[in-house]
Amino acid sequence: MSAHPLPAVLAFARVAHCGSFTRAAAELEVSPSALSQTVRALEARLGVRLLNRTTRRVGLTEHGARFLGQIAPALAQIEAAFDDLDAVRDRPTGRLRINTGRTALKILVEPHLPAFLARYPELEVELFVDDTLADLVEGGFDAGIRLGETLARDMVAVPVGGAQRQVVVAAPGYFARRPAPRTPQDLVGHDCIRLRLPGRRRLHPFEFHSDGRDVAVEVQGRLILNEGGAILDAARAGLGLAQLFEPIARQDLRAGRLVEVLQDYLPPFPGFYVYYPARRQLPPKLRVFVDFLREALG
Repeated sequence: MSAHPLPAVLAFARVAHCGSFTRAAAELEVSPSALSQTVRALEARLGVRLLNRTTRRVGLTEHGARFLGQIAPALAQIEAAFDDLDAVRDRPTGRLRINTGRTALKILVEPHLPAFLARYPELEVELFVDDTLADLVEGGFDAGIRLGETLARDMVAVPVGGAQRQVVVAAPGYFARRPAPRTPQDLVGHDCIRLRLPGRRRLHPFEFHSDGRDVAVEVQGRLILNEGGAILDAARAGLGLAQLFEPIARQDLRAGRLVEVLQDYLPPFPGFYVYYPARRQLPPKLRVFVDFLREALG
């Protein structure tokens, strides 16, 4: 089967536009001799001469002018199609699917979602809230948001939101009944609101940092929940001590509805990351999401 004639047709049109094999070859980044052979092969295929060649100039024959006039609208459409792709390639469109844990959603995404949607009106966002470690590829997600310590090594991870810190809090009414703990070991005997993460049989411990090492304390308490917002409500109601991310409890701490304890054992730690499978070209919809979060969160 012979080669498709379109590349030769484009070469002919470029020579006709430039009026020179040399200038057209420079634009197409080929040699003048190779370009001449391409056009001659096209003429042989069509059975007519398209160009008159002299040592000084190149011009269209009658057949060449008629042929160029007939193909010009199609060539213009092809050029317009390329221009359209150039525009779309850098404009975020389509559906962006993000898998995120509840805490990251509350702290990082929800406060800035209205501004992001307003900035990119052609983008559709699907947020899938999931506190397990989902497989992004299998689930068809563009990216996920998790703490850095939970990420697989084969992922590209971009830090967002800076360092985070957890706090241990309770309502003032709770401390009216119980003395405030001074060390993590003092939590023994306290009512602690416990967390069960999805897919985990074991309850999540309270986590601290003491004497240069991480310490996990298996606390006790009669209330077990699986969501940070519910734990915050229970702590505010005086039902026990809770360990939460500081931004979630910030307003209640400032308003005096909650009181923080054990501050010396809860230093900042590396926070959240937007992560995604390694790829050569980042889709515009994901690139603008990552850039927006980093900008909004400093």
